[in-house]
Amino acid sequence: MRILPTSLDPSEYLYLTVSKIDKTHDSRLIQVIFHNIREKIRSLDEHEFRAVSSLSKARQAIYVIWHLQSEVNNGGFNQFYFNPTGKYAHLAPQALSLVGANRFSQLVVKANMTYEDYYDKITNQQDGTIEGFSKSYDNNPLNELDRQFYQLYGKEDLNSILIHFIRTHKQNFSDCPDDSR
Repeated sequence: MRILPTSLDPSEYLYLTVSKIDKTHDSRLIQVIFHNIREKIRSLDEHEFRAVSSLSKARQAIYVIWHLQSEVNNGGFNQFYFNPTGKYAHLAPQALSLVGANRFSQLVVKANMTYEDYYDKITNQQDGTIEGFSKSYDNNPLNELDRQFYQLYGKEDLNSILIHFIRTHKQNFSDCPDDSR
């Protein structure tokens, strides 16, 4: 299932209940949960990483996987590590395992090790310019892992896994502590 970004009304995500989660269509569910988490992070702490670390493991997982998916699908692992979202790289394998995306988890472990092992080679051209960033893709050892990431969608549908995880753990995403509806 492909999730297409759509415009959301804040009433859809600012305060979630089990009932609201149940009524949210699958095509919007991940986005609604992500926006809810993002609002929590903004209100918790001005330091994003510290705020993310204070969230439940379920909410951390959705937040981290959203960023991983967005960055890698847009510009590969090179872009993921280059951008501020790279600070979540070490949280990503555990997040993916938690939701049941074990093949993606294993691949991200490999990507993290590759990035660490080839850090100087990968970042050598990254001088803060668009040109430097573009050059950092040349002979980048992460390129092969990008290809594997894209191919993995045929074997392990990450969006379907996330939707299933949210649906089966909806209480973890409800803002109402006693919400069992």
